[in-house]
Amino acid sequence: MTESGMKMPKPSERAKELFSGLVPGDPAVTMRPMFGNLAAFVNGNMFAGLFGEDLFVRLPDAEAATIKRQGGRPFEPVTGRAMTGYVMVPATWQRKPESVQAWVTRALTLTRVMPAKAKKKPATKKPTRAKAKP
Repeated sequence: MTESGMKMPKPSERAKELFSGLVPGDPAVTMRPMFGNLAAFVNGNMFAGLFGEDLFVRLPDAEAATIKRQGGRPFEPVTGRAMTGYVMVPATWQRKPESVQAWVTRALTLTRVMPAKAKKKPATKKPTRAKAKP
């Protein structure tokens, strides 16, 4: 659930298959689920993903503006809260996935040069204290 109480949209199997086909087969790239959706990462940084049936990519504002002029829109997982640096590609991407391949590849290229995210250490469990019986 989002802050507004809405359920996160879930992608169809078709959207997942198409997205997987768009993500370059690069050993540095990983795909993993995020909030019931699917996202692609390089060096721990997300560069593309699904939000329900929609596809988003990480691109600079100037390149995102080009996508918006072609029918894209800001990536707002929560209404009114756009994720800076990400843009939704036009909703027609599933009919012609090859039309967005260059944007996914460009997002990977630009994100690859970002500093790698440090891996999080697994949370350690604190020992529980047994309460003394009276």
